[in-house]
Amino acid sequence: MLFALPLLLASTLHLDTLATRSRYTQTGRLDEIATVCATINADHRPTVASCDVVGTSPEGRSIFALRMGRDPRKPTVLVLAGIHAGEIDGKDASLFVIAELLNGALKNDDVNLVFVPVYNVDGHERMGPNHRPNQRGPEAMGWRVTSANLNLNRDWAKADAPETRALLALIDEVDPVVTIDLHVTDGAQFQHDISVIVEPGENDGTNTALVAAGRALSTSLQTSLKATKHLPLDFYPSFEVDDDPDSGIAVGVTPARFTHGYAAKRGRLGVLVETHSWRTYRERVFAMVDLLKGFLTTAKTQSSSWTKAAQAADAAGIALPGKPVTLTFATDLTKKTTFDFLGYAWTRTPSEISGTSWTRYDETRKQVWAMPLWRSVKPALTTTAPAAYAVLPGYAAAVVERLKAHRIAFSILAADTAVAAEAFKATDVVFGARPSEGRMTATTQGSWSTTATTLPKGTVIVPVSQPRARLVLELFEPGARESFVGWGFFNACFEQKEYMEGYVAEVEARAMLAKDAVLQKIFADKLAGDAAFAKDSEARLDFFYQRHPAWDERKDVVPVVRLSTLP
Repeated sequence: MLFALPLLLASTLHLDTLATRSRYTQTGRLDEIATVCATINADHRPTVASCDVVGTSPEGRSIFALRMGRDPRKPTVLVLAGIHAGEIDGKDASLFVIAELLNGALKNDDVNLVFVPVYNVDGHERMGPNHRPNQRGPEAMGWRVTSANLNLNRDWAKADAPETRALLALIDEVDPVVTIDLHVTDGAQFQHDISVIVEPGENDGTNTALVAAGRALSTSLQTSLKATKHLPLDFYPSFEVDDDPDSGIAVGVTPARFTHGYAAKRGRLGVLVETHSWRTYRERVFAMVDLLKGFLTTAKTQSSSWTKAAQAADAAGIALPGKPVTLTFATDLTKKTTFDFLGYAWTRTPSEISGTSWTRYDETRKQVWAMPLWRSVKPALTTTAPAAYAVLPGYAAAVVERLKAHRIAFSILAADTAVAAEAFKATDVVFGARPSEGRMTATTQGSWSTTATTLPKGTVIVPVSQPRARLVLELFEPGARESFVGWGFFNACFEQKEYMEGYVAEVEARAMLAKDAVLQKIFADKLAGDAAFAKDSEARLDFFYQRHPAWDERKDVVPVVRLSTLP
């Protein structure tokens, strides 16, 4: 497929860039964005467009946001590029669209636009020719992660990076009804040149109107891309088994660590755009240009429905306490379909290098693959939303920092307060084998149980009844994909800090058995039925310590409780 290559009116708009000069075989450095921003501010601020620094990276670089329109009667759309700085098509596509808007070649009367041409600015400046060997151009590109080795597209919920917190502040300010995140996918070689995934795609009990609006938006974008001779997909083209097209594709619900998943949990629409890495840089940039133009055309008829859906999501959040919410979904593997996937001839042969099968693609021979596809999902974990969550003071500091970043409302108890609550005790905890995004993750099994307790002064109270209620549940429910528990914020509560010496345990165990016939039977049954336990002297003594009054009753109890009423 060949794309017409319109040229920017550089002499008029002063947006002459390395991409335009090289006819989109190269991309420029960050100083080009600074120059564009200065030019726009000089020529168009404040009436038509403006550019501001909205954050600073750890290495001191500016994150720029270019704004076109500040009409409070219109919804705002955020276009984010360069979160993975090696996938930089979105930067040059955004600059092209901005230029066409400013010179009148492209019209937009329906939404305010905010462009962040480069989000991961430190990664962008770590530029080299070999950073993405499975990507055709540009000649040099940035690095995937930040200078702190964090992937910003895994950080939205936990908000560890200063870049994330800067963007969350921008999001809070402009409240985008739609966030469009521009990427490049890699993986297999196939004919499809762009995929567009819209979230939310499933109703979790809080987003009925959003789901309907998202599906309408997805349909329109697929139609507009086909009309401009693209081969789009509406799902992420990742095989179930890497490098094996026969394994098929399973479609799921995007978690809030990703931009478009986070937007959905916030009660807004999120759009992930992935051009295909095996297309040339020029093709990829103009695929994104066509996508953005198609989006602006769609906004003419759908922008009011996006606003209404966002308002409905906010109202649903305020009314959420006491109602069921699906926290996680699972792919329904019983519902397989077959999809005509446009690929190339391929073979899998034994490799003397890897010692396994090697997939080779022949781009001279187009094929239609009968691709197994699972795109139905079902609820995997559902809960009833409480009135509030309470975070105990010893663990509150890091949580409060994140609540402020997400602009989630909370209060702090000024005095000890007796409450009826639900506490979560973990019966099993599995820690990650290695750090993930700089954190030791924790997967827990356990349950909530009712208890009477006194919340000490300094406890953080997070009401669920607020517009971002769905995000509140995502952060505080241990089984949610992006929970504080899962990201390791509370790992200390799973550590044993006190002990009973063996010679003391020997004495105490005998005293306990002498007083408790039921305990005698439980111990005897465990000895008879668990050979590993019977052979483990430490486990046998620990059996009694865990039942002794000296045992730490707080161990494995998550320092967050659920409240049925606000204190």
